Amino acid sequence: MQELLIFLIFAVALGYLGYRAYQNFSAKKAGCGKGCGCATDTKLSARPTAK
Repeated sequence: MQELLIFLIFAVALGYLGYRAYQNFSAKKAGCGKGCGCATDTKLSARPTAK
C-alpha cells in the first residue's frame, strides 16, 4: 500500500513537471512577457521611465 501511494505521488509530480515544461516550450501568444496572456498597453510601454 505504501509503494502505491509513493508511486502515485511521484506520478502526479512528474505529470506536473511535464505540464510546466510543455507550457514553457509551447508557442506563446503576444502579451506582456510574463506568460499570463495579458495584452500590453502601447501608451504605457512608450512612456519614458524616471531614473
